Amino acid sequence: MSRAKVAIVTDSTVNLPVDVIQEHNIYVIPQILNWEGKSYLDQIDITTEEFYERLPNSKDLPKTSQPSPGQFTEHFEKVAEGADSIVAIFVSELLSGTIQSAHLGAEAMGDYPIEIVDSRSVSLGLGLLVVAAARYAAEGHDHEEVAAYVRTLVPRLRVLFVVDTLEYLHKGGRIGGAKRLVGSVLSIKPVLHLEEGKIEPLASIRTKNKAIQHMLDVVLGEMKEKSKVHAGVIHARAPQDAAYIAEQVRTVDNLKELFVSELTPVIGANVGPGVVGMGYYTEV
Repeated sequence: MSRAKVAIVTDSTVNLPVDVIQEHNIYVIPQILNWEGKSYLDQIDITTEEFYERLPNSKDLPKTSQPSPGQFTEHFEKVAEGADSIVAIFVSELLSGTIQSAHLGAEAMGDYPIEIVDSRSVSLGLGLLVVAAARYAAEGHDHEEVAAYVRTLVPRLRVLFVVDTLEYLHKGGRIGGAKRLVGSVLSIKPVLHLEEGKIEPLASIRTKNKAIQHMLDVVLGEMKEKSKVHAGVIHARAPQDAAYIAEQVRTVDNLKELFVSELTPVIGANVGPGVVGMGYYTEV
């Protein structure tokens, strides 16, 4: 295999379909799921299917953690065997300690060129940026140019989602500004979004179907004013809702691509089953 000029690295919150990861030679570092006395590497020691089957009967909510700096160094060293440089794009620093740990791991690489980018996002929001980076690198750009390009896309990225319950976000400590909804009317289905890398409330709707429609109304209205839209739909045990959203998004004339994927265990542990959402960005 020929040596790559730039390798694209991310973490397992990326939620891209496996075939997309393979097509673009993306290196995925697994996050860690701590559950019932054991630690699992996300999607290596525990699959998405296994996770959601066990979750309803579990007495304890699973916790998540990022790899240690030493583990990041090990991953970077492995990637460096086949690449001249690395661009690593990770989950928002305001949602996880991943980036801090990655920076420490990169320091141990000495002069080897590594650019670490804060996606200010998660899941397919992160995934869309990673694919954009892989394509840009494939055009021959160097690691600094690839990282700079991705950073221009970050402000253009939108991620919105609907949760069945705020319990998982609240107990996981990743609820951001949406914490003010906790303890309010139990029947509401919040529409949440990522704003500057944090989870914030967008609307509180009485039923899930209406919440999904509100999210779609917002997103489709924005998309139709943009050019060259790249989008993704995610869900956790809600394939019918995801299929409906994807069907509506495909009506957008300027849609360039659409990914549909299920949330991995480390994301599912923080938002719970029944979540459905989407992300998109427009080309610069």
